[in-house]
Amino acid sequence: MTMISWQMTDPKQPLQQVSSPVPEPKAEEVRIKVAGCGVCHTDLGFYYDGVRTKSPLPLTLGHEISGVVEAAGPGAESWQDKAVIVPAVMPCGECDVCRQGLGNICVGQKMPGNDIQGGFASHIVVPAAQLCEVPLDDSGNPRGKAKVPLATLSVIADAVTTPYQAVVDGGLTDLDTAIFVGVGGVGGFGAQIAKSFGAAVVAIDVDPAKLDAIGPYVDRAFNAAEMEFKDLRKAVSTFVKEQGRRRTQWKIFETSGTAAGQKTAFGLLTFGASLAVVGFTMDTVELRLSNLMAFHAVARGNWGCRPEFYKPAMDLVLDGKVKLTPFIKTFPLGQINEVFEMVHNRKIQQRPILIP
Repeated sequence: MTMISWQMTDPKQPLQQVSSPVPEPKAEEVRIKVAGCGVCHTDLGFYYDGVRTKSPLPLTLGHEISGVVEAAGPGAESWQDKAVIVPAVMPCGECDVCRQGLGNICVGQKMPGNDIQGGFASHIVVPAAQLCEVPLDDSGNPRGKAKVPLATLSVIADAVTTPYQAVVDGGLTDLDTAIFVGVGGVGGFGAQIAKSFGAAVVAIDVDPAKLDAIGPYVDRAFNAAEMEFKDLRKAVSTFVKEQGRRRTQWKIFETSGTAAGQKTAFGLLTFGASLAVVGFTMDTVELRLSNLMAFHAVARGNWGCRPEFYKPAMDLVLDGKVKLTPFIKTFPLGQINEVFEMVHNRKIQQRPILIP
């Protein structure tokens, strides 16, 4: 049997299609037939921006993966034939931070398309311990109120679970206001997650199309490109007052992965606020950190998602509380180079999923 993968041999050079024998899983590993693999901003960072991968090139990128286990190594036999989502960050489960429940910062973690070969391929071999099983109905489709194909669920592996972890770690409740700066893939799903927690949700972006797309799923949307920052801040404050929510302790999520977005998010800090930096950019930003002191506020980063959060995040999708279909678009895996170019040049609004 042959495996097809698309490998990065040199940054910015076209990804190369490679045929090779299908790999056999070792002990505690499984081989998955890939159903779909989402294209993430991180993939573009590796490819276009010179962000270093942990594994040397050539490397198959892709870390938003769903599929079906078609072979299991010794100790992993219970996963045979199950539909799964592969966590984008797979901790070792045994070290000190894992025992503390902080597996997403495990130094022994495995990230497909970074530490190990990724999901822009027909098959992938991964450790079995942290997989998230997808329940199937009698027809072999994901079971739930929302009829979502297994390939579409691939984006749960990062674009949904990453903001889910940020929302949980931020202690968001139905008394809070959640502000998402940047409502593309991660931010758009994060805003829906926050809404499912009962928060009043504000979406901020500079792209009218993204704001129109997320508009039906949030309480208020603002275009930061059309307002002076002081007016934006006043508008958010007025909204919070109208909603009868806490005037302090805003939960701010920077999900744009841009320097401008980070400045906007930091500028929205208020008394007792928390800022979660979820998006990534190589750009630097000049900030007055003393604002954290003056507001008794908190800022923290968010890397990936701990595997234990995958099931509750998936349940939100299968229950229809977080919508995926309006925000994704599928393409054949063979169009990967064209898709990368479209995403890089902002010619597509939806999150692409590549289908082998």
